Amino acid sequence: MGGNVAENLSNQSVPEAAARVAAVVNRLVNRIGSNAESRERLAEIEIPEELRDNLALFLRLERRVLSEYDPEIADLFDKILSAEIVANAGNPGTRAADEAVDEQGVPTADEPTAVAFREVVDLIDSLPLDKQQVIVRAFTSFFHLANLSEENYRVAQLREREAGASTDTEVDPANELTVAYHQLVNELGVEGANELLGKLEFHPVFTAHPTEARRKAVEGKIRRISNLLEERPRLGGSDLVENERHMLQEIDALVRTSPIALKKPTPVEEADTIIDIFDNTLFDVIPVIYRRFDDWVLGDKAGTVPPLCPAFFHPGSWIGSDRDGNPNVTAKVSREVAAKYFTHMVLKLEDKCRRIGRNLTLEATYSKPSAELINLWNHQVEMSPRYTARAELISEHEPHRAVMLVMADRLNATVRRITDTMYHSADEFLEDLRVVQRSLAACGAVRAAYGPVQTIIWQVESFGFHMVEMEFRQHSVVHARALKDIHENGIHGDLQPMTREVIDTFRAIGSIQKRYGKKMAHRYIISFTKSAQHVADVFELAHLSFAHEEDVPELDVIPLFEQLEDLEGCVDVLDQMLTLPVVQKRLAQTNRRMEVMLGYSDSSKDAGPTTAMLALHSAQERIAKWAEKNDIDLVLMHGRGGAVGRGGGPANKAVLAQPKGSVNCFFKLTEQGEVIFARYGNRTLAQRHVESVAAATLLQSAPSVEKTNTETTQKFWDMAEKLNTASHERYLDLLNTEDFTPWFSTVTPLTEVGLLPIGSRPAKRGLGAKSLDDLRTIPWIFSWSQARINLAAWYGLGTACEQLGDLDQLKAAYQEWPFFRTFIDNIEMSIAKTDQRIAKMYLHLGDRQDLSEKVFTEMQLTRKWVLAIVGDEWPLQRRRVLGCAVRVRNPYVDALSIAQVRALREVRMNQDEMAEEKKAEYMSLILSTVTGVSAGLQNTG
Repeated sequence: MGGNVAENLSNQSVPEAAARVAAVVNRLVNRIGSNAESRERLAEIEIPEELRDNLALFLRLERRVLSEYDPEIADLFDKILSAEIVANAGNPGTRAADEAVDEQGVPTADEPTAVAFREVVDLIDSLPLDKQQVIVRAFTSFFHLANLSEENYRVAQLREREAGASTDTEVDPANELTVAYHQLVNELGVEGANELLGKLEFHPVFTAHPTEARRKAVEGKIRRISNLLEERPRLGGSDLVENERHMLQEIDALVRTSPIALKKPTPVEEADTIIDIFDNTLFDVIPVIYRRFDDWVLGDKAGTVPPLCPAFFHPGSWIGSDRDGNPNVTAKVSREVAAKYFTHMVLKLEDKCRRIGRNLTLEATYSKPSAELINLWNHQVEMSPRYTARAELISEHEPHRAVMLVMADRLNATVRRITDTMYHSADEFLEDLRVVQRSLAACGAVRAAYGPVQTIIWQVESFGFHMVEMEFRQHSVVHARALKDIHENGIHGDLQPMTREVIDTFRAIGSIQKRYGKKMAHRYIISFTKSAQHVADVFELAHLSFAHEEDVPELDVIPLFEQLEDLEGCVDVLDQMLTLPVVQKRLAQTNRRMEVMLGYSDSSKDAGPTTAMLALHSAQERIAKWAEKNDIDLVLMHGRGGAVGRGGGPANKAVLAQPKGSVNCFFKLTEQGEVIFARYGNRTLAQRHVESVAAATLLQSAPSVEKTNTETTQKFWDMAEKLNTASHERYLDLLNTEDFTPWFSTVTPLTEVGLLPIGSRPAKRGLGAKSLDDLRTIPWIFSWSQARINLAAWYGLGTACEQLGDLDQLKAAYQEWPFFRTFIDNIEMSIAKTDQRIAKMYLHLGDRQDLSEKVFTEMQLTRKWVLAIVGDEWPLQRRRVLGCAVRVRNPYVDALSIAQVRALREVRMNQDEMAEEKKAEYMSLILSTVTGVSAGLQNTG
């Protein structure tokens, strides 16, 4: 069958290969009918009309581009898509449950869906590698367009909700933050609600983990197409024609652009990810979020009185500072990245300050400046006659304008390090802004004071001069080795290179704090914290790195508990930490605020998804009680990824499901890979995401929410423990099977994923992954998602539910317990992106029937129980947009998956005899499919 079609194809002449392709295409047409019929079947999937229109538009444009490129490619695209639509007919996910397959995992049944699937395999096998590569690019580019269609639809829906909201109501139903605040007012009164609002903080930490498989050149094209799509409803006539011409131009470039980056980015280049997001959304969107809250809560007074909404958004970053297992992040790199953030941020504020200043054309006669403002001006004159003379020349009799223009010049001097005129801190600049604001308010210009001036105040309060707060991370073992080296050889002795780098890192932190402020670099995270000694090691190294005590930087040393045994013993370690004098000293400086980080990834890889999530929930509950007992102002940091196996899923629901006392109006999590672009790449969606998470963070402290979380956890914890025991045993049974690791490397594109130039960080902690312990969690999860199995998200749960055998109790837990509902919903989403038919093909690569049966049996079992618990016939049936979108995408994703698994099969079976040139061609094809599948499935890393 499929394997015979592909056999020796590369040795055939061009006419012979073309004849084989034509023969397969003819069989396809005869068996599955016309393309029009197949597209009608696709149209039967129930999706919103606006979304369908966008998808139809992009499909039409994609086909036109392909026809211009090569009519044969366009025809192949149609044939494969049509066949895949037939192959995906019926109840999603069930078609391959009991389907017979050949020795390569390809279905052998005569049902129309199996026949169509088999024909796609034959057609892809029959294509020369160069045509496969183009087909892969075609489907990959369409995924990007499909993503834009869904994004555009979500934005339109949000705007429609906004337009339909009545200003006569107490809350804005389209703004979850106002809804949460109103609920707190009802439960705690205005004073209680405002007290919690004042504590609110949302702290996303952007990381450089290699899960964003989309290259930067592709991102630019996607953004331009997005802008073109957004403007279409407002156009007509020749403008609409021109819009479509531009779209075709960008889509043509998208198809012709290699999806694989030419090289891995450096950590300094990775910082551009944050700067791009900052420029495109965050800098302008964050004050809009604050303003929207004030508009609804303060009503007509908004913008004329001091704001109610605090600046609660404070982003962080690991890019250029996370050195755990990444030799490319050095002290020199950290200094460069810090300088890059600082320079960009201050210049951005300079531009904003200058633009606001130019518009403050209030004449002194009618808008009298305050004595405080006049005093500030006199201070500016003494500081720089040149700056003030220039400002006075432009702004004679307009003192507010003149002061702001000098402030803008001082910001420019701050970047250039002109000591006499620079601002030495963001707080110094902020105080000058408040002088201007108070003067404007005092002279009656309240709209200027609490309008544009308040906007830049909010921006400085949110981003400072640092833009993002850099967080440093290193493995506990590295610290222990460095200390041993120093103790044996002395700080000035012949030290190992890694020891020198550790010392240089602390010196870099000290340098960054002195130059850019303490907020830019004061957090230091210890991976694999197993004892209080690991915390003491960091403080000792920091002191040893400096000759003078006054040069030692202020550090918040954060333990990271990530493996199962570490999560279980975390409170004991925290108790030991409190006995350390250095920790007690730091707590006194921070008003007893302490951060603790929990790792979702390693716990999931080591113990399985069910055990990991329960262990994390238990750890949060115990840490919260420990903090209350010891009068600690606790901040829990959640090391979550985009994939369900790494704690992924809607962040707002996750926040609301946390145990009492574990949030305290402060939510901090890692944001990485494709999740950064998805959540913050579009202004409307970024606004929605931040408001949603902030609302959940605020509402989590409501008495009603705390009561529900506490009582339901107690009610269902015994059930959860039973699920935990059974799922953990089942998961370990799989991992402990003989030769599991090499089998895993064979049945997934693990090796190939490691070759993708999608991040500066290596996929392995050491030089080679001989066991799962050596392998980072990200490629573990990413590889399973590429194989359409998603094992890391669900394995073990089906067996656990089967052993429990109490569907009524599971349903009750799902309905009543927020934590369990979130957990099950996330697994259902992950299952929706699995495919049993394609999974069989990947599993057959390993030639291990025992392991394949374990995985496939558990997949079916978990699917059965999850659907029974949520009451769905097929995954995501209740999720109108997401569920239908996944169904629409499946035919496209399947085509790429088939191309990937067939190419993997060729490489796995023939790599010893395969010429290097041919091997390179296959590798390029596989890597292209990896980026395409990632785009199609989303939240993969």
